[in-house]
Amino acid sequence: MIKRIQFFLGPTWSRIFVVWLALTGFISLVLNVIVNDYDWVRPVQSLLVVAFVVGAAAIFAWRMQPEERGRWAGILTPAIGAILLGIFIVPQWGLLLVGGALGWIATAIFLSRSRMPQEYREAVKHLRKNRYEEAVKIMDKVIKTQPANPNHYRFRAEILRVWGKLDRARRDYVKMTQIDPESALAFNGLAEVCLQARNYPAALEAAQQAHSLAPDDWVTYYNLGMIEDRLGESAQVVEHLEHALTLKIRDERHRALIHFYLARAYSRLGETKAAQKQFDLLKHQQNGLDEWDKLLKSEQADTLRAALGTDIETAQQVASGQLDLAALAGTEAIS
Repeated sequence: MIKRIQFFLGPTWSRIFVVWLALTGFISLVLNVIVNDYDWVRPVQSLLVVAFVVGAAAIFAWRMQPEERGRWAGILTPAIGAILLGIFIVPQWGLLLVGGALGWIATAIFLSRSRMPQEYREAVKHLRKNRYEEAVKIMDKVIKTQPANPNHYRFRAEILRVWGKLDRARRDYVKMTQIDPESALAFNGLAEVCLQARNYPAALEAAQQAHSLAPDDWVTYYNLGMIEDRLGESAQVVEHLEHALTLKIRDERHRALIHFYLARAYSRLGETKAAQKQFDLLKHQQNGLDEWDKLLKSEQADTLRAALGTDIETAQQVASGQLDLAALAGTEAIS
């Protein structure tokens, strides 16, 4: 569980979380020395507990996708409100309200998990044990009974991508686009699986469609830039990835690769000053590169290694000082 939390938060935010826990805990322990001397000590200790909970929630929320962030906000906001009410407004009901808040959190988490179809949960169990064929068979049955639900095709496509069955995954994403032609998610998935299959023209076409449907989503700019890097279209790489950086990408892994692709694109264009800037920024993205390293070591990362392994290895050589700017310009994307 601890390793999962560390991987989800990443190195930087894991350290921030630990520091926040240590700081609030240490202050509370120090106050225990004078707890009987001043009336304000216990309310302050209670406030420290609330501060830790709110701070921890903010740290985790920062790493979540928007839809997931909204779900957790709906779960935690009433609970935090009840705790504050019990501490500062009606302390005589404090224990009851805190107990109710914890009960609400547990119930809400259970109910939100129970909304996942049973078939999905069974497929995930097989996926975790690398039993891809069994997981796909479950989704085959689900799709047979509900053929118009694009989410089923997406879930099966994700399993197929991990399994390495890229053409079958591509067909599922195409089906998603047919069911919902306005789904940027479907076209992004199609672009990514075509990229993994090294069908770059098809990947670019799908990425452009995703961008037209979701022009404010950094993922669409990232996918465009990554595909254009492989096609050698350096000016377009710069245009799209520079714009992606203006959209405040929280994910350290992808931010690291964006600096890498920009450094290489500027180098190819002969813009040395801009290339050096991105080169230097990449050297400060070690946390993101470490996340990639951990991810690529997974047994289920074969397809990802084939698609991004060379780029990530080259980026790590830059960050460690093994590769200079002049050499970077001559490196090639996976062809």
